[in-house]
Amino acid sequence: MREIEYLVYLSPEMEDRLRVSALQEQGSILGFVVQYEAFLKGEWRPIVRYDTAHGFSHRDRIRPSGVMEKQPLFFDSYNLALTHASLDLKANWASYRDAYEQEMKE
Repeated sequence: MREIEYLVYLSPEMEDRLRVSALQEQGSILGFVVQYEAFLKGEWRPIVRYDTAHGFSHRDRIRPSGVMEKQPLFFDSYNLALTHASLDLKANWASYRDAYEQEMKE
């Protein structure tokens, strides 16, 4: 079994990043976490997390209040779910950040 862990910075200011962690065996992903984090008000805050906790792949949108909205993913494998998670967060991190910051103002 192989553990994979890395960070990817998404913005030139290095205030937005993906935290990726996965377990792989013979090319198959056994579990993963892909989390978009933003540096806001002096701390790193999780904004959106894709993971396989609870035995299924899903997305958690994390509100400034700490409330999490869980949405299941319907992929045939964790490999596909992991790919989707990475692509979604790389493409949409700025809109996730904007929505989170707007909620912080409310």
